[in-house]
Amino acid sequence: MSDIKVDPKQYIVNDEPYYQAIADEVELYEAAYNVRMPMMIKGPTGCGKSRFVEYMAWKLGKPLITVACNEDMTASDLIGRFLLDKDGTKWQDGPLTTAARIGAICYLDEIVEARQDTTVVIHPLTDHRRSLPLDKKGELIQAHPDFQLVISYNPGYQSLMKDLKQSTKQRFGGLDFDYPASELEVEIVSKESGVDPVMAEKLVQIAQRARNLKGHGLDEGISTRLLVYAGQLISKGVAPQDACSMTMITPLTDDPDMRDTLHAAVQTFLN
Repeated sequence: MSDIKVDPKQYIVNDEPYYQAIADEVELYEAAYNVRMPMMIKGPTGCGKSRFVEYMAWKLGKPLITVACNEDMTASDLIGRFLLDKDGTKWQDGPLTTAARIGAICYLDEIVEARQDTTVVIHPLTDHRRSLPLDKKGELIQAHPDFQLVISYNPGYQSLMKDLKQSTKQRFGGLDFDYPASELEVEIVSKESGVDPVMAEKLVQIAQRARNLKGHGLDEGISTRLLVYAGQLISKGVAPQDACSMTMITPLTDDPDMRDTLHAAVQTFLN
């Protein structure tokens, strides 16, 4: 056991996250959780993957431990390590180990950002063994019956250097996410940001124009998240064109011609 006690209640999602289902992903995820199937959520940046996992943890009443993966993350960052203090050494569980012990949903966000030699540590938790060896501690953890592993990534950023091994992919069930249909995205932006549906529709139209440029000057289209940011600024009194520039143009590209194209789209739909 870890020398540092953990209360599972601190990881419970107490308030219902706002989430609008796009298709039957809620029912499919519930079925997967019922058999504790490890799940892979794939979709573009800012389309609601993390919000969905948070919503499902709330709906199921299970603790949620989220890890934002990065290229500097080591296996010890996930599993745990010995720490020195005035009384000597103490073992501290990492987030993956904590989740396995307490029966939480462990969500590894943008898993492809982590090194492949780090991600292989999840393998024993994603097959019939459902176990996690702590080699440094000489302990083998059998995952709590409620434990589930969920990973996510953006397929648009896949490359030979940033992709999951087939031996990892084939341990998961998968759900594909994308930006919502226009009417639903308008509803989401209006609800999340506080702008009226008319303004929300204009923001969605701008985003759809920009998404058509993906692969033609833009690496990624304008996400639903950025639309919400723009709406939040507008609802606080920021001029719509300034709000769009701050949230939907400046963060997306530094290319002057592409910025001009996006500004023209903003002008078209806001006038």
